[in-house]
Amino acid sequence: MTPLPEADRLVFRRFQTSDQADVRAMFADDYAAQFYPTYQDQAAALRWIDWNLDNYREYGFGLWAICDKSGAFVGDCGLTWQNTDRGRQLELGYHVTQNHRGHGYAIEAGRAVLAWGWDNTDAPDIVSIVAPENMASIRSATRLHQGCRSYTKADGSRRLLFYTTRPGLLED
Repeated sequence: MTPLPEADRLVFRRFQTSDQADVRAMFADDYAAQFYPTYQDQAAALRWIDWNLDNYREYGFGLWAICDKSGAFVGDCGLTWQNTDRGRQLELGYHVTQNHRGHGYAIEAGRAVLAWGWDNTDAPDIVSIVAPENMASIRSATRLHQGCRSYTKADGSRRLLFYTTRPGLLED
């Protein structure tokens, strides 16, 4: 099995069905619920976990649970395939629980996952898709990625697509 990303203050692990309460809590506060309004009930939390379990089986990666060194659930961070206006792209996603926001965990986890992605995939770039109203994610994505552009999803909603090109790909 491919090793998981590593970070100084965080431990990455695969989701388990027993994480459903933590997943529900991750999306339950008013700020997170603006962007993920359907993940507060038990069935939705289990679907989120099952989606990640399917990703692990199919691709060897997905969103991983992140915990602090004491074992407390901090959120998730990882890579998933997403459809954008430029086709299928590898997305770096991250979500941090309300009581752990503002401590740099999204940046630390995101940097670890970017490094992991370059070492373990052949993706030419890694992106993060962010709602233009999600200022917290925009601040993190701006620190994680090289550039940003706007795009419109297939459902007509506008998004910001932050991107980083594989190191060495643009060098002559």
